[in-house]
Amino acid sequence: MNSTAPAPSPAPPLADAPVILEVRDLVKHFEVSGGFLGTRGVVKAVDGLSFEVFRGETLGLVGESGCGKTTVGRTLLRLEQATGGEIVFEGANVTHAQGQQLKDYRRKIQVIFQDPYSSLNPRMTIGQIIAEPLRVYRIVPDARSAQARVAELLAQVGLFEYMAERYPHELSGGQRQRVGIARALAMQPSFIVCDEPVSALDVSIQAQIINLLEDLQQKYRLTLLFIAHDLAVVRHISDRVIVMYLGKVMEIADRDALYADPLHPYTRALLDAVPIPDPRLEAKREYHVLAGEVPSPLNPPRGCVFHTRCPLASEECKMAVPELREVKPRQFAACIKL
Repeated sequence: MNSTAPAPSPAPPLADAPVILEVRDLVKHFEVSGGFLGTRGVVKAVDGLSFEVFRGETLGLVGESGCGKTTVGRTLLRLEQATGGEIVFEGANVTHAQGQQLKDYRRKIQVIFQDPYSSLNPRMTIGQIIAEPLRVYRIVPDARSAQARVAELLAQVGLFEYMAERYPHELSGGQRQRVGIARALAMQPSFIVCDEPVSALDVSIQAQIINLLEDLQQKYRLTLLFIAHDLAVVRHISDRVIVMYLGKVMEIADRDALYADPLHPYTRALLDAVPIPDPRLEAKREYHVLAGEVPSPLNPPRGCVFHTRCPLASEECKMAVPELREVKPRQFAACIKL
């Protein structure tokens, strides 16, 4: 999508928008065991994440594979239980919500998964897949109303009514992802977690899905958390961007500020790795390749987790854990060198 992404649209002002979701020091660790002696360890997938999401915005969450992006989404959805920290949604703490409170929360926050095939039940028709949450939550009174609602949802995502009788394997990847979007919309949510929703699709289809999400967001005043590793996609759709590395936040900034003037060395490295569509400019530019490999989350570095690969690192970086602070107006970075 790097070479075909449309020009980003102006980001709306968010200063007056209320906070719909607040994450406070979120921690998610996974215990692992294995080997001959059954040695146990802890994978620090998410380690002290804090951020806010404003109502109506699209917040991008980017980083390398394995940095904890998907774990953040799954923890917010309560598909994983947080090890520590708090999740506050519309003013209510839902970190340990149970029963009716959890059911109400899950109706308001939905997900679009990365793989549009494995996220759909192959033994159910498209109509049954979309109608199931309507039936479980009793959103419609009867089967006829459910059928009418399914037809309406299919039309909203650009599919035909007759496709309700088909099975997932009879649709293309882009069509299956539209079904996933329709299923999320069926719950009439206010917040949707988009977990790399276009990474498994062809480039031409990616743009269609991105445009569909933008249209639906404006129509239903949705709030989106858009998880991705493609910086061109994130630049097009996001209002603000969070950059993650090894379970921690490196930088948070408005989209235009982040791409025009990245502050954190890791953000600069990510942007330096994005290809330039013009082959003449691409051939002339100077590359800045990060040294080393991403450390294991089983044994993350002390101090700043990025110091083992950072070109600005000093002895102090090996000991001090940098706090996320506002370096410029509305631009936060976790680096003691700034």
